[in-house]
Amino acid sequence: QVTLVESGGGLVQAGDSLRLSCTASGRTFERYTVTWFRQAPGKEREFVTDINWNGGSTAYADSVKGRFTTSRDNAKNTVYLQMNNLKPEDTAVYYCAARAGLGPYLPRYYDFWGQGTQVTVSS
Repeated sequence: QVTLVESGGGLVQAGDSLRLSCTASGRTFERYTVTWFRQAPGKEREFVTDINWNGGSTAYADSVKGRFTTSRDNAKNTVYLQMNNLKPEDTAVYYCAARAGLGPYLPRYYDFWGQGTQVTVSS
């Protein structure tokens, strides 16, 4: 069992940066792939970034490539999402999710979820 808690969200202006954290409980966290999703009002939850168990492999949605970076520190049971050059269209609730296996970047394939953290970017 893994419990995830996101933090670091807030209200910023376009062009600013934020760093989100996803901290997990559980001694086997390093076995899990962690993915960030986001959900804007009235829209479906969408894939943002993914990082494998040791940080050696990452993936990004086209909309955030070159602006967002994900990393992890398994000693701290934490995955980070560094978001630079934020845009109003990045406004959403950001969720981290974890799973032990591989599969599509779709919410139904994930076993564990955090409660989400709100990111609001004003123009």
